[in-house]
Amino acid sequence: MQARDIQGPVHIHAVPPNTTRYGEPVPWQLPTDVRGFVNRTVEQEAMDRLLEEHPSSAQVLVLTGTAGVGKTSLALHWAHAVRERFPDGQLYANLRGYDPQEPVASPQVLERFLRALDVPAAAIPTDPEALASTYRSLVAGRRMLVVLDNASSAAQVRPLLPGVPGCLVVVTSRHRLSGLGVREGARHLTLEVLAEHDAVELLSAVTADYRVGDDPDELAQLARLCARLPLALRIAAERAAGRPRMLLNDLIQDLRDESSLWDALSSEDEEESEAVRSVFAWSYRALPADAARLFRLLGLHPTGEFSVAAAAALAASGARQASRLLDGLVASHMIEQTARDRYRFHDLLRAYAVDQVRREQEPEESERAIRRVLAWYLHTADAAQARIAPHEPRVALAALDPEVKPGVFGDAAAAWGWFDVERENLAAAMRTVAALGLDEYVWQLAIVLRAFYMSRNTFQDWFATSHLGLEAAQRGNDRHAQAELHESLGMAYTQSSRLDQAAEQYVAAFGIRCELDDRAGEALTLNGLGLLRLRRHQISDAQEAFERARALFQSLDDTYWEPRTAVNLAEAQVALGRLADAERLVRAGLESFREVADRRAEGNALRILSRIQLEGGRTDEALESAQRAVDLAMDLNSPVVEAYWLTQLGHAQRTAGRYADALASYQRAAVLQRSLGDRSREALAWDGAGLAYLALGRAQEASEFHRRAVAAHRDLGDRWQWVLALCHLAEALEAMGEAADVVRECRREALTLLGDFTDPSAQRLRDQLTSALGEGS
Repeated sequence: MQARDIQGPVHIHAVPPNTTRYGEPVPWQLPTDVRGFVNRTVEQEAMDRLLEEHPSSAQVLVLTGTAGVGKTSLALHWAHAVRERFPDGQLYANLRGYDPQEPVASPQVLERFLRALDVPAAAIPTDPEALASTYRSLVAGRRMLVVLDNASSAAQVRPLLPGVPGCLVVVTSRHRLSGLGVREGARHLTLEVLAEHDAVELLSAVTADYRVGDDPDELAQLARLCARLPLALRIAAERAAGRPRMLLNDLIQDLRDESSLWDALSSEDEEESEAVRSVFAWSYRALPADAARLFRLLGLHPTGEFSVAAAAALAASGARQASRLLDGLVASHMIEQTARDRYRFHDLLRAYAVDQVRREQEPEESERAIRRVLAWYLHTADAAQARIAPHEPRVALAALDPEVKPGVFGDAAAAWGWFDVERENLAAAMRTVAALGLDEYVWQLAIVLRAFYMSRNTFQDWFATSHLGLEAAQRGNDRHAQAELHESLGMAYTQSSRLDQAAEQYVAAFGIRCELDDRAGEALTLNGLGLLRLRRHQISDAQEAFERARALFQSLDDTYWEPRTAVNLAEAQVALGRLADAERLVRAGLESFREVADRRAEGNALRILSRIQLEGGRTDEALESAQRAVDLAMDLNSPVVEAYWLTQLGHAQRTAGRYADALASYQRAAVLQRSLGDRSREALAWDGAGLAYLALGRAQEASEFHRRAVAAHRDLGDRWQWVLALCHLAEALEAMGEAADVVRECRREALTLLGDFTDPSAQRLRDQLTSALGEGS
C-alpha cells in the first residue's frame, strides 16, 4: 500500500513523556465495615458537614483520640457510608505507627498505592520524591477517598496526601498531628470516650442475641470498668456473650479483680490505658491454655497480619488445630478475621501479645517459634519459586522442623497468588531475620525472592532484600551466596536502567564464579553481561560474552540455557552484519524451543528472525515472522513481549509500505510500553511512528514523535538510541524545510554522541553523518 492509498487522517495518540495515565483503574481497598457499629452520631454528622461544605476541594481530616477509642472503626464505617461519592475509588493503608516494629515508611505505602492504580512494577520509581509526584499525577482530576490508619507523625502522612481538589484523606492517629493543620489546612476531630449511655448501648448490641435480663446499672458498671472505650467494651461484651448463663455481676467482679492487679502498677494519668489492659488480661486469662499460647506466639510474627499456615508454623501445630484456635481468638475479639484463612491484630492487642511473650515465654521457646515461622516463609517461597521460575538457580535451604509444613502450589498462578498476598510479610520476614542476625536465612531468602522480583520489577523490595542478603553472605564468608546476590543486583540495576551499577555487580559476580570454578554460574553471569552490553550497544563485547557463555553451556550439556544464549548471540551478530550466521543460530533455537513447546522463547526467536529477514531485504518473510511472534504473544497473554514484538512488526509493515498498519502497531506498542513503564522501548515505538509519518509525507507529525524519542533516550542516557532518534529528527526537519543550521546541529550532536562506537552499523551511520555535514575527505 502506498501513501496515496490511505483515506483520511491517520493518528497515533501517544502520551507525552511528562504525563502518566495507566487506564484509570478504580481501586476498592477499604477493609470490611465494622459489624454492629453503634453511636458516634455527632462525629459522623461533623464528617458529613466537611463533605457538604467543601465538596470539590482537597481535604484532610485527622481523627485523633486515645488508644482503643474507636478511631479506625469510625473512619471505616463512615468511609463505607460515603464511598459512592468517590467514584474513582478508595485507597487504604495501615501505617502501623504504634506497632512494636518500625512504622510503615511512606515509600512502601506509595508503591502499594501505585500498584493499586494499575501502575506496573517497572514504572514505579525508586526515589521517594518521584514516587510521591507520580502518585499525585495519577490522582489529579479524580474524586478519591484515602484512609491512612494509625499514623504516628505528620512526616509519615505528608507524602501520601494527594493535594488535589476532589480527594479526601481521613487520617487516624493517637496524636493531633498539628503540622498537618498548619501546612495542609487539615481539620481535626477528637474522639472522646463514649458517653455512658452510648457505652451501654454498645454492650447491649453485642450481647443482645446471647443474654437477656442484664441489669442496666450493672451494664453501666461494666462500661465504666472498660473506661467507656469501644475496643475494651467489645472485648468485654464478647466475653459476656460467650457466657450467657453467668451472672453479669460475677463477670464484673472478675474484671474488678483484674483491674486491681493493674491498679497497683498504674499511675493516675494512665486510667484509660490501664482499663484497656485490664480488659485484655481478663479475656486473655479466660482463654484455654493452647489458645493463650498461640495468642502470645502470634505477637512474634513479623507483621500484625498472618495466615492459618503461618500461625501453625509458629505454634508447631497442624493447620486444622491452628484454624480452630484462631476461630476461638476471633470469637473472643482478640484478633480479627479478614479473609477465609487470614487474620490480623489490633495494634494494642499485638503489643499486649508481645508483652505476654516476654512475661510468660522462655526466651528459647520464643526463638524456636520465630525460627519456625521464618523457615516456613523461606521454604514456602522456595516452593513457589519452583513453579514460577523452575530453571532459576536453587539453593540448599536451612533445615525445616518436622512440625512445619511449607506451602504446596499446583501451578504458577497459585504461586503468584500466594506471593501477591504475602509480599509485605516476606519483606518484613527479611527485615526480621536481618535484625535477629540469622544470616543464613537472610541470604537464602534474598536469593529465593529474586525470581519474584525479576518478573515484577518490584525494585524497592528487590534492592533492599538483595543488599541485606549480600551483607549477610559477606559476614558468613559464603562466596556462592555472594555471587548469586551480586548477580541479582546486576539484574535489578539493568532492569531499572542503572547500567553502570549493573556492570559493577556483574563483574563482581563473575570474579567470584571464576574463583569458585563454578562453570554454570560463570555461564549465567556471562549471559547477563552480554544482555547488559547489548543494551549499551557494546556489540563486540556482547558477542564475546555470549560466545563464552554458550561454550560453557555446551560443555555442561545444558540444553535449556544453550539455545537461549545462542539466540542472544544471534542478536549481536545481526548488529555486526553477520546475517547468515545469525539466522542459523535462530533457526536452530526455533527447532529446540518448538520441541519443548516454549512459546515465549519461540516468539523472541521469531522477532530476531524478522529483523534478520528485514536487514536482508526479505520483507514478506519478515512480516510473516513478526506477525507469528505477535500472535504467540497474544496467546501467551503477555503484554511485556507483545509490546516489544509489536515494534518489530511495525518496522516490517513500514518497510512493506503498509503505513497505516505500521502506525497501528507502533501505537499499541507505545501504549503497552507506557503501561509497563519501559520508557526506552516506548521511545522506540515513538521513533518508529515518526518514520512512518515521514514516509507518508507528514514531516511535522514525524518531527514531534522523533523529538519525544530524543528526549526520552537523552533522559535515560542511552547514547545509541539517542543518536538514531537525532538522525531521524534531522531527516524530518529537513523535509519540513527547517533552517539548515537547525538540521545541521542535530546531525552534529549525533556525530559527537557516536563517540567510540565501532561496530559496522555505527561506522555506516558515522559515514552518512560526515557526508551530510560535508566533512568527508
